[in-house]
This record gives sequence, C-alpha cells and structure tokens, in this order.
Amino acid sequence: MGKSISDAFEEVMAKVGEIGVQAGEAVKSFAESESTERLARGMKKGTRTAAEGIAKGAKMAAAGIKEGSQIASEAIKTNAAKKKAGREQKRNFTLSNGVRIPAVGYGTYLSTENNGKQTILDAFEAGYRYIDTARFYQNEKEIGEAIKESGIPRDEIFICSKVWPTMLGKDRLRESFDASCEDLQTDNLDMYLIHWPKVSQNDEEWITKLQDSWEAMEELYEEGRIKAIGLSNFLPHHIRPLLETARIKPMLDQLELHAGYMQEYALQYLRKERILAQAWSPLGRARVLGDERVRKLAEEYDKTGAQVLLRFLIQRGIPVIPKASSLERMKENLDVFDFSLTSDEISYLSCITETGWSGEHPDLAEWEQ
Repeated sequence: MGKSISDAFEEVMAKVGEIGVQAGEAVKSFAESESTERLARGMKKGTRTAAEGIAKGAKMAAAGIKEGSQIASEAIKTNAAKKKAGREQKRNFTLSNGVRIPAVGYGTYLSTENNGKQTILDAFEAGYRYIDTARFYQNEKEIGEAIKESGIPRDEIFICSKVWPTMLGKDRLRESFDASCEDLQTDNLDMYLIHWPKVSQNDEEWITKLQDSWEAMEELYEEGRIKAIGLSNFLPHHIRPLLETARIKPMLDQLELHAGYMQEYALQYLRKERILAQAWSPLGRARVLGDERVRKLAEEYDKTGAQVLLRFLIQRGIPVIPKASSLERMKENLDVFDFSLTSDEISYLSCITETGWSGEHPDLAEWEQ
C-alpha cells in the first residue's frame, strides 16, 4: 500500500520548508560576503533545489491522488456490490435444498375466471416470474398457454402447482402430476405441493395416504421432474407423522398467514424443522386493510396498505403469493423493496387481534370425494 494523499501533502510541505531554509542560508551567505559571484551561485543552487523539490512534490502528490482515486473507486464498487447483494437477498428466499424462490409470487386462484390467459400475461408484463397454481384451480391450461405466448424462456419462470387431496396415494398423485405438466406444457415443475393433508375429517387412513403420496413426491424429485417438494395447509400435527417415514424433508409449507392471523406456533415449528413458510392470502382477503394502524403506516411510508402488509411478512422471513386482477395492483404488490418497517411496527402488526381469517382450516375442511 503506497502513501495516502495526506502523507504525500505533508512530505511536500516539509520539502518546501527545507527549500526555505536553504534559501535563507543563501541570503545569509550573501550578507557575509559582498561577492556577487557567491550570490549568483547561491541563487542558482536555491533555484535548482526549489525546482527539484517542486518536481518531487508534484510527483508524490500525483501518485497519492492516483492511489486515493483507486481506493475510492474500489470502495464505490464494493458498496455497490453489497447493495446489489442486499437487494438480491431481499427479493429471493432460499429453500433448504438451495433452490431460490422469489419473495413475491403471483397467486392465480380465480384469477383467470374473467380474462383467461390474459391475466397471466398481464402478470408477466408486471414483472412476475413466480406463478402459483393448483390442479383444483382449473386454470393450468390457461397458464400453460400464457407461458408459451409470453416468449419468456421456461427456465426464467418458477411454476408451482399442487395435488388435490382426492388424488392422494402413490399412483393417483403421479397421475395428477402428469396431468398438470401436460396442461402447463412443461415436462417438469419447479415446485409441487400436497394441497391439504386430508380430504375428510372421517378419513382414518389419511396418514397412510400422506406417507404413500410423499414417497411418490420423493421419487419425482429424485427423477429431476420437480426441483422442490412441499406442503400446503399442513400444521405441525400433520407434518410429524409424515416425517416418520420421509427420506426427504418438505422444503416449504404454504399457510394462510397475514397480520391478524400469524399462526405463531406453526411458524416456530417450521423454523425448527428448516421448512420455509409461505403466505397465501397475505392481505387477509383485504379485511386487514381497514386497520387504523395499517392505514397510518401506509401514509407514513407513502405506500398502500397492501404494500405495508406484504412488506411486513417479507421482513419476517415469509415469501408471499398475493392475488391481483388489475395490472396496477400487480405492479404495486411487487413494489415492496424500497422501504423497511421498524421492529416496533413489525411487533404491532404481529400482535393485531385475529382479523381476516378465511375460515378454512385443515382440521375442519371437508372436501368432496
């Protein structure tokens, strides 16, 4: 490491002082001698010394400035890289097997009812690259057509689908998976989930069905047809019996999570098991938007209430899959990475009294056979 600019400057000033002393000695020599010849020699020597000192100082200063510029440039590059890494980290989450998923995905439940595949094309235009669907949504064909028409390379789109509980069992799950791939016009899925743990509360064989289904999921994963496998609407008492026979642990669990319904015990369990929680209905079906504190935070940050609620979940380490029908809303839901809530604000939102629950619970649901 060379001299800093300040060190170079001090050296130049010391040299200037030295030149001054030498000039003084030359004047003194002249005073002691009336010889003009000695004056000329002294002046010549002083001039030469001064010129040499100035040249040396200028050279040192130039070197210091160059070094300083290089250090500053490297610092700027380092800071820019750190900021970019920070943005990248905020915009993506990493599953236990290393697969990365966008922090904000597009939820497609009921999204294609009015405009069909155009809604999915709008989502791509807004910037979404994570599409969440399910066999139950009956829109995989529209999504497959939209992906094809979008022109976006398949490897740039993250597709997640789910098997409905009526199709649980090793063979039936494979059948449902193949049907989803056919409709989505792809040979593989980025993530595949079991949609609900049981089809009926009276099903005494639900654990066996789950274990057999998970074995099929593991096989599809090992065959390379799925990059990540997981669950949806599974609570700890549904996951524990699954783990008794699982060779590969689920990587993600989709739950209804939003301010007013955070299911803290389930979140704690998932963190302990290194299963990433993902939020569906992250806005509490819009019911939480009426909370006075949410409105106040939206005003303070110049954001919408929806953006505040999405940011809240992301800061808690939970990726989200909001739904939106208009292009404007789609874009707004993606625009949540330029502000951060404080710890106190996150605490408040985490402790809102129960609000906005959908009423859907895996231990209460009864799905048609």
